[in-house]
Amino acid sequence: MLGLLESPEVEPSARKSAVLLALRHYNGELRNQWRFALPALISPALGNICLFYLAPLAVGGIVGHLSGGGDGSVAALMPYVLGFGALLLTGEALWRLGLHFVNRTEARGIEHLAATGMGELLAKDAAFFHDNFAGSLTKRVLSFSGGFESFTDTLTFSIIAKVVPLGFASVVLWRYHPLLVLVLVGLIIVTGLLVAPLIRRRQRLVDQREAARVRVSGHVADVLANMDTVRAFAAEDREEAEHRARIAEQRRLTLRSWDYGNLRVDTVVAPLSVLTSSIGLLLAVALHGGLGVEAIVVTFTYYTNTINIMFEFNQIYRRMESVLTEAAQFTELLLTPPGVVDPENPQPLRPADASVRFERVAFAHAGNPRLFDGLDLSIPTGTKIGLVGRSGGGKTTLTRLLLRLMDIEGGRILIGGQDITRLRQADLRSLIAYVPQEPAMFHRSLRDNIAFARPGATDAEIYQAARAAHVTEFAEALPDGFDTLVGERGVKLSGGQRQRVALARAVLRDAPILLLDEATSALDSESEILVQEALWTLMRDRTALVVAHRLSTVVRMDRLIVLDQGRIVEQGSHRELLRNQGPYARLWHHQSGGFLIEEDTSDAVPR
Repeated sequence: MLGLLESPEVEPSARKSAVLLALRHYNGELRNQWRFALPALISPALGNICLFYLAPLAVGGIVGHLSGGGDGSVAALMPYVLGFGALLLTGEALWRLGLHFVNRTEARGIEHLAATGMGELLAKDAAFFHDNFAGSLTKRVLSFSGGFESFTDTLTFSIIAKVVPLGFASVVLWRYHPLLVLVLVGLIIVTGLLVAPLIRRRQRLVDQREAARVRVSGHVADVLANMDTVRAFAAEDREEAEHRARIAEQRRLTLRSWDYGNLRVDTVVAPLSVLTSSIGLLLAVALHGGLGVEAIVVTFTYYTNTINIMFEFNQIYRRMESVLTEAAQFTELLLTPPGVVDPENPQPLRPADASVRFERVAFAHAGNPRLFDGLDLSIPTGTKIGLVGRSGGGKTTLTRLLLRLMDIEGGRILIGGQDITRLRQADLRSLIAYVPQEPAMFHRSLRDNIAFARPGATDAEIYQAARAAHVTEFAEALPDGFDTLVGERGVKLSGGQRQRVALARAVLRDAPILLLDEATSALDSESEILVQEALWTLMRDRTALVVAHRLSTVVRMDRLIVLDQGRIVEQGSHRELLRNQGPYARLWHHQSGGFLIEEDTSDAVPR
């Protein structure tokens, strides 16, 4: 089923590490914002002390005064009433102050964590994105940053705002009698000891529930991203059935985790909460013949508040558990470092020229036999190289290795005499303009898509690049011209138009090395002639590597490299290779309408 590769069974140790990593990120935000976080965490707790623990003392004072035969006039009781009102107002003011700082702590934390999460994703290598749905990653990173709000709310309002007043209550109860405190704390400890094992067992159910949520979101994103294919194959009912199956599984696992909390955890807490309230009232009445009416009122109130804490213990843990489990769905991705990273001490970018050299390069795709084993290829500055051969020969892989989207296993790749693994990835790629076989478009304007190659380019430069790639021929007919939104993945443009936009990017990039991977494959013959002329203008005085199945694209190259199963089996100019009557000549004669007919690609590995 779709999504299984991105939601494998996670080892308990890995999940624990992911949860702890999420907790470290959240705690780190609180530490970094301590000027906001400290009053945010403390003010509601102080407000609760005023509202639920000091105010009852005022009421207890009135009851004690009246039960002792004191004056019951309004004037005599007014100090108690005024004190009661002042405590309520103070409590409310402290809550408003706390919420003011909580809002700022959460807003800043969400902003910073969202930036951190995006930065972590951008640092991942290409293979990572091949193994994960974009929709699933989107949900994970947004849950990671958005979860900070629930984490802070739970910590502030459900934990600290209840535990700190409990300490104050213990001091007051100790004044009445130490046994009141010992019984209260003892019952809380017993409740925790009984509930903790149940909660640990419930963690596995929660992990399964969250994994099901990820699979649902991944499937939705996958279907929406490929809606044209779904419609073309009349697969709406099939995909809807798949979605129903996934959400049914999510519902089943969600109910299992919820029912466990209700039927197993709460059935332990509820009797203990009743026992706590009853014992507290019994002690207040029985100790030394009774502690007095005031003590009974205060004790009953404090024990009742404690009952609420005990009964909410499962709910509090459930909220915190849910937040951290969702956040761990993202942080578990961070436990495995990227396969392609910058060197600790990168060399400054000082290429002697734009030459490219592959020296004894060894490489294998994951799970496949070694593709390159000691590959040597030298491309002098300004040389135009065509990479041809059957699928699986390694043509596209060479371009991806040069871009360092993947790392080689042995040997070296040099640009201008510098080992590309000793450079920052950003510095390396600044030397290269890349046009992939399936150019990616952002859901932005046509202008923004071209300018993506060089932010800050002027409108004149963008227009010049567009004209060189023959983009202006269709751009001016669009509803808003260069300001037209091209749709998600460029769905409003044809395949040929998207390739022209990608070529315009390469023109605007103005890099010394040009990589073209089937850059004209989606063009009709007339457009191809126009764009090829633009390409030759672009390649002038540049080092160029051009991957092509359509051999007419590369006949004018300085040198053609014929690759077969990772080996260079032939190289030379178009005329030389035709005269040799070798593999290239056979490929040329197998062309039909400018396209290469594959002989046998059944054993081909990814290019």
